Amino acid sequence: MAVTTNMSDRDRALQHHAEAFHEALSDFVRAYLLGERDRICCHDISLTQCYALDALVRLGPSTLNALAAELCLDKSTASRVVATLQRKGYVARAAHPGDARAVLLDMTPAGRRLYGRMRTARIAERAEVLAGFPADVREGMTDVMRRLAGATRQRMASAAQPTARSA
Repeated sequence: MAVTTNMSDRDRALQHHAEAFHEALSDFVRAYLLGERDRICCHDISLTQCYALDALVRLGPSTLNALAAELCLDKSTASRVVATLQRKGYVARAAHPGDARAVLLDMTPAGRRLYGRMRTARIAERAEVLAGFPADVREGMTDVMRRLAGATRQRMASAAQPTARSA
């Protein structure tokens, strides 16, 4: 229950909306992640492995450090994710042209085909959901989702910065 002592009507309304939004967003995230896991695992990869393929599509060939940062994973976890994708034939390692100590990770043709199939199926599901809304609401939903993602990334980046105390 929220503390509303000495709050204006506007502040109480904002607090009420924030609480309702928190509950709705939490419910959405839980449902979304369960649904994504259910849809992705039938392709014989984990949700994290799917996100790694998605990151490689967005970033292009990448170092392990860059991929780990994009996925907000530590390097050892990202390495295990990549090793599994490599074993399954979806990711390949190549010599880094600018750093002899580094390797570049990239999707194989099989990885691109898998990613394409998953993306097509996921977009078809999204189209079914969006079909029930007017175009302006669909655009607004997309804008809100992008803004939420940006705010979350910004919060995570700020949290990752060392403070004067921890440095």
